[in-house]
Amino acid sequence: MSNKRPRSGSSIDKAVVDVWQRELGQLSSRSFAHRLGGSEDLVLRLDLHRKLEKHKGCVNTVSFNADGDILVSGSDDRRVILWDWETGRIKLSFHSGHDNNVFQAKIMPCTDDRTIVTCAADGQVILAQILERGEVAVTTLGKHQGRAHKLAIEPGSPHIFYTCGEDGLVQHFDLRTRTATELFTCQPVDDRRRFTSVIPLNAITIDPRNPNLFAVAGLAFSEQSELLVSYNDEDIYLFTRDMGLGPNPLPASPVSMGSDASEIGGDHQLAASPSAMDTDEKVIPQVYKGHRNCETVKGVNFFGPKCEYVVSGSDCGRIFIWKKRGGELIRVMEADNTIVNCIECHPHTMVLASSGIDHDIKIWTPKALDRAVLPTNIEQKPRPGGWMYRISSPQDLLLQLFSLQRRRTNSEHGGESSAPGRELLELILRFNDNSDASSDDGGDTASQDDLFS
Repeated sequence: MSNKRPRSGSSIDKAVVDVWQRELGQLSSRSFAHRLGGSEDLVLRLDLHRKLEKHKGCVNTVSFNADGDILVSGSDDRRVILWDWETGRIKLSFHSGHDNNVFQAKIMPCTDDRTIVTCAADGQVILAQILERGEVAVTTLGKHQGRAHKLAIEPGSPHIFYTCGEDGLVQHFDLRTRTATELFTCQPVDDRRRFTSVIPLNAITIDPRNPNLFAVAGLAFSEQSELLVSYNDEDIYLFTRDMGLGPNPLPASPVSMGSDASEIGGDHQLAASPSAMDTDEKVIPQVYKGHRNCETVKGVNFFGPKCEYVVSGSDCGRIFIWKKRGGELIRVMEADNTIVNCIECHPHTMVLASSGIDHDIKIWTPKALDRAVLPTNIEQKPRPGGWMYRISSPQDLLLQLFSLQRRRTNSEHGGESSAPGRELLELILRFNDNSDASSDDGGDTASQDDLFS
């Protein structure tokens, strides 16, 4: 991989032409702003603006409000914090009402930033209403049987959002009635997966162009209705409508989007997964390579005013940024001592917020004087800590053991599941069903002595 400094002359010349066209009326102010905002030069000048430090545990979620002036975060310490991210000042901090780690917190749009919805490791879905004088009223709206990792707000709606959980259930919530509607439970359709009754769900996202269309196991929709999917132990893929997305997908096309189809594989759960595609009939998805996604649930997102870039965290503690078209890796930024899980893009400017195993939030702005170059040791940095450091329950230990066994079996038997693997997964599921999630004020995680005694 080349580490040569990109030529700056071409981008400067293009910027001069854009200014000239704008002044002559050949380029609208909106188009000019989009071109400037999506400039690769700004991506190459992203640098750490400040750290937001207050949480006492891993920061599992960061999210901007609609205006972009407030950042909301949630953590293993079960607290939710609203930040003025530009100054680093805390606007409000309160206990979420959850009994375990907060996995997602979002501000509902068009509510004067006073309505926040959260989901967590305790499976609960909670509404937090900010009252006068900073008081907060929390109400439990629903519950999953297992951890609830993500929620998705209907674009522009102050009332509607969806959640998914490890029980495979997708729920619809309406804040006007404060009721939860169970929509469906994801179940395996492949005979090889029938040793488990449900498919655990870690992500849900809604198409901004069609609020009636959402995806589970996908992580981000673009403004062009493209879907980014980050697979465990795998790469990131970009799916489009003609790959089976939506209720009425377009006819298949033999045109390639430029990915390396020969390396696409893995144990994917999406119906339109790359490994299931016939490259003679289907469009080949764009692939983004270089990051590591083995240890935790990673966030992946579009970046730029027209979704020109793809950005993701990694197990190596770095942030990776690719060009959406073509999949070229252009930035690798050191961001966390261990793992970067969350990447949130500002709704209007080229600003990023990131978080992970570290107890802080990092804000990135294009302020660097020099353009960055790619490091030469991208593939050489070891993963710090490994999976042992993040075990917080016996369930986590069993899941990690099963994951290791599955990876070993797949490599030895060409991806076929073994009977011991099925038995181990059944044991995990039985353990989860029979275990009561509990925590006390002393902390949310168990020590290694507790786990191995």
